[in-house]
Amino acid sequence: MRVPIGWLAEYVDVPAGTSVEDLDAAFVRLGLEVEDIHRPEAVTGPLVVGRVLEIEELTGFKKPIRYCQVDVGEAEPRGIVCGARNFVVGDAVVVALPGAVLPGGFEIAARTTYDRVSDGMICSVRELGIGDDHAGILVLGADGADVPPPGTPAGSVTGLDDVVIELAITPDRGYCLSMRGIAREMGTGLGAPWRDPGAVTPPAWPGRPPWQVSVADPDRCDRFSMLAMEGLDPTAPSPWWMRRRLAQAGVRSISLAVDVTNYVMLELGQPMHAFDRDAVTGPITVRLAREGEKLTTLDGTVRKLSPDDLLITDDSGPIGLAAVMGGASTEIGDGTTAVLLEAAHWEPTGVARTARRHRLPSEAAKRFERGVDPEMTVAALARAAELLSEYGGARVVGGIVDIDTRGPRPSIALEAAKPGQVAGVPYPAAQVVELLQVVGCDVGAGAGPLAVTPPSWRPDLTDPADLVEEVVRLAGYDDVPSVLPTAPPGRGLTDVQRRRRSIGRTLAEAGYVEAPAYPFVGAPVFDALGLGEEDERRQVVLVRNPLSEEQPALRTTLLPGLLATLARNLSRGQRDVALFEHGAVFPGGNRTPAPVPGVDGRPDDETLAALLGAVPAQPWHVAVALAGNREPRGWWGPGRPAVWADAVQAARLVAAASGVELTVRAGERAPWHPGRCAELLVGDRVVGYAGELHPRVCAALELPARTSVMELDVDALPAAAVPHGPEVSSFPPVLLDLALVVRDDVPSADVAEALREGAGELLEDLRLFDVYTGAPVPTGSRSLAYALTLRAPDRTLTGEEATAVRDAAVAAAAARTGAELRG
Repeated sequence: MRVPIGWLAEYVDVPAGTSVEDLDAAFVRLGLEVEDIHRPEAVTGPLVVGRVLEIEELTGFKKPIRYCQVDVGEAEPRGIVCGARNFVVGDAVVVALPGAVLPGGFEIAARTTYDRVSDGMICSVRELGIGDDHAGILVLGADGADVPPPGTPAGSVTGLDDVVIELAITPDRGYCLSMRGIAREMGTGLGAPWRDPGAVTPPAWPGRPPWQVSVADPDRCDRFSMLAMEGLDPTAPSPWWMRRRLAQAGVRSISLAVDVTNYVMLELGQPMHAFDRDAVTGPITVRLAREGEKLTTLDGTVRKLSPDDLLITDDSGPIGLAAVMGGASTEIGDGTTAVLLEAAHWEPTGVARTARRHRLPSEAAKRFERGVDPEMTVAALARAAELLSEYGGARVVGGIVDIDTRGPRPSIALEAAKPGQVAGVPYPAAQVVELLQVVGCDVGAGAGPLAVTPPSWRPDLTDPADLVEEVVRLAGYDDVPSVLPTAPPGRGLTDVQRRRRSIGRTLAEAGYVEAPAYPFVGAPVFDALGLGEEDERRQVVLVRNPLSEEQPALRTTLLPGLLATLARNLSRGQRDVALFEHGAVFPGGNRTPAPVPGVDGRPDDETLAALLGAVPAQPWHVAVALAGNREPRGWWGPGRPAVWADAVQAARLVAAASGVELTVRAGERAPWHPGRCAELLVGDRVVGYAGELHPRVCAALELPARTSVMELDVDALPAAAVPHGPEVSSFPPVLLDLALVVRDDVPSADVAEALREGAGELLEDLRLFDVYTGAPVPTGSRSLAYALTLRAPDRTLTGEEATAVRDAAVAAAAARTGAELRG
């Protein structure tokens, strides 16, 4: 919200001597964040209001030139050469006299041009630095308009001395999206009198309403007001002061009727819409959209409507997307002389859904979804009618339509001591009552709690906690003491925290870069990953109010976010990328909905149990993704590309950091390549998968072929055993190599486990160092070569003992896996 200080001063008696910095500090004290302060560029020297007395058209030049006699409040008018043609005799203009310096260091002096002496300059908006319009000069008003007399300094008239403070308004403070709301806050913050521009008594328009209106969904629209006007001069321009204020607020001037509705919205906080009355056919109905209906909105877009969209309709169908944007069929045009002014109060959440669904974040929707004052509909119509009558010659026809189905607003019970208990500041009961009344609440005091009825413009005040916040805010956040809590004795990290940090540190030391992603996904990503319809990862938890309608669910796997980050880095020129992420995933399924407890007290044990029971499991996963070279090329030789084995090795690093031993065997699971997927086990439990992505997945996600990934459930890893120091033997080892021929479908992990069991306690280390296929190994088999280290703690092993251990190991492998000793 952009707040011009000059406009604010019309409603608040700002104390003399109050600087812009003082206003900035006052806004901050009230909890309103000041984003920026806009100061116009300085104009020095004489800049005055002038009135055009005569215009002489000069001929014989390449472009039309005019020589004007302008009254600038002196004894004689000044002759000024001007090329603009958007003004006539009698218009009030802004004149820079010789000696003035305009923005950009442009100095004005009397000079001869086009065979005339130009004794000053008639200025445009851009030349004054107050806008971008350079199509013509700035016309303050026509002859007879309410403008200052010639010779009046033009700084205040043009807004050159008006500072604009830009505020960031939080969603709960929607009433501050208007000068009315800002004036109320600033009057409170400065302790100064203020005037409510909405506190007016609308005129009693006689006669029956000229238009029939019905509201079919009063739950979504509890008040709908409409007023008809005719006789509008379609050529009447918006007055300069209105155009200036709209520009200061960041709103583009369009036409008088549209500018009036925008101005009233900024002034009173009540969005309005003006329909071309001649384009509206039949009675107006406020209803929900029907299946298949469409509407062309004012931006020229044809929108397919949802049954959840609330519409304003006539006999021709939809003519407006309620609270968001009007329709093109009833748009105010250059020839509009009769208008229907509409002001209504719409249910906020429905407006928010419609605006997001159609991606229409209009100024009206921004206010309605935060909540507006339902008492302002008729006052806004009266204000708009007044402005259209004064500047456009329009007159009201018939009475007003005002359908009001609201009920009384419920009161909130508040203990007078509650604000002091929350803030730690002793607020007397009388002060609590006074501050709530300053907010606009009706406070009923008695023997028990205060009965507080919030004002109509504060829909955010629904619970005692909201009232406590208002008391603390208006009393001053500075009064709340800053007390550091006593730190309890530290007990260090938990085992879970230690394991998670160890995993992250281990992967980072191995060359992986942590790349956390948002935990939100959409259904299309599961199709891209090739997950089957029955895959449990498709059962997601939906977020009620997602950041994006395209990603409304919580992730059930880390791969979507990690692979999206990988693709983004590759698309920006990175060639060799190794990423990891560890975080929670959220398996879905059928769950009991969570209750919504109140905020006036601690939930009971039954409610807490229901809440916890509705929370989905959140296992902690870790995942890696690799593409490009794992080892860079250099003078030492070519680089080594990342392969599926690197993803498996990352899993082994995670297991080692967790203090557990991992078993690897062939597996099959989307989105991995069926023939290059490793199943990761601890004991008999599968805890993850690693390997190469399926080619179709790589193509769908625009990743290079043979991209490798790993995902592992960290919470499924058992607690690490108590570490024991190694037994160091002073006797020499016996080193043996043996090669076993096994079928291709036999996992190497099963062979290694059989060798360990057969070798017994004398086996100190076992390592697979070679895999061979080809002659003389039979087709369908492969040769696995293992290095065995044997050692006894109390003696030197003999050759016979070593041979016996080897033979026992080979026999165990043969019995369990069908392995044969290679000759």
